[in-house]
Amino acid sequence: METAVKAKDPASAPINAKLTKDEKIGFLREMLRIRRFEQQALKQYNGGKMGGFLHLYIGQESVAVGTCSLLGDDDHVITAYRDHGHALAVGMSMNECMAELYGKATGCAKGKGGSMHFFAPDKNYWGGHGIVGGQTPLGLGLAYALKYKGLKGAALCFLGDGAVDEGVFYESLNMAALFELPGIVIMENNKYSMGTSLERSSVVRQCLAQRGEAFCIPWSQADGEDLFAVRAATQQAIETAHNQSLPTILELDTYRYYGHSVSDAKHKGGYRPEEEIENYKRNHDPIQLFKRRLIEEGALTEEQFEEISEAAKAEAEASAQFAEESPLPGDASIFEDVYFEVDRQTEAGRTGKHFFHD
Repeated sequence: METAVKAKDPASAPINAKLTKDEKIGFLREMLRIRRFEQQALKQYNGGKMGGFLHLYIGQESVAVGTCSLLGDDDHVITAYRDHGHALAVGMSMNECMAELYGKATGCAKGKGGSMHFFAPDKNYWGGHGIVGGQTPLGLGLAYALKYKGLKGAALCFLGDGAVDEGVFYESLNMAALFELPGIVIMENNKYSMGTSLERSSVVRQCLAQRGEAFCIPWSQADGEDLFAVRAATQQAIETAHNQSLPTILELDTYRYYGHSVSDAKHKGGYRPEEEIENYKRNHDPIQLFKRRLIEEGALTEEQFEEISEAAKAEAEASAQFAEESPLPGDASIFEDVYFEVDRQTEAGRTGKHFFHD
């Protein structure tokens, strides 16, 4: 049932072969923006500017950029708490994202969600969710809504390898297959869940996506370090969703350089060796791999790369300044954004009574 992309070089897949030089450089720019944003967020978090948790996406940038680069008007995204990369990839600004990390009123969730709960409904981005696997039935609902409304779209539901062992994940797969829903489950397999290696946590270690066979769902694996491989595999899944209204499971092999969250002090030299982390940084970094490819193609120079990198760094620094200068939410805001009906002063909001009509 595997539907993995078989092109010898994913760059030759139709979705990639037609890319212009500027489009390729644009993907590199977006990956660098995510990297510099995360580095700035870590700096400010360590400086005591933020509370709560901080789950960094550093090392996985090609997954968010590659998948989200293919989204159309009726394609939707929902993810877990490692959500900064996806947010920037769908077009959210650094300012609104950094301000949310600071808990400021100018944040994308008005300072009420923090790192784990970015939202942008206007961009079909339905947030990061803090409960492991909790986004999977919500992603199922997005896929159901697309089919119910007769829209040619796909619901991309991102999750980590740790969420694959949650029961609700399998309930969602069963319903997606049963109702033939246009959902794409994207497993970002960074190999360590919340701190336990895949070798210790899963009987099936080489391929998590294959579990979809129990529900007759097509699946594929791709190299999450290679932006072209990500795009090629994702495009196949999107076409299946759009044209056949069927689900797909896509497993992307990737790696996170930091711990599960910033408070995960044992990730380096604890449950994984330091040499392994350094090897991934040196030989598997998605940004450096894509940079080298573009330089070899003659589409990029080292000087251009440095300019793009510095611009992304400056944008990230400016977003921290924006967040620093932004106001905190007012006391009255605690009563806002609790009930949809109350905020919009509907009849139900005014009276507490809901009326259902044919």
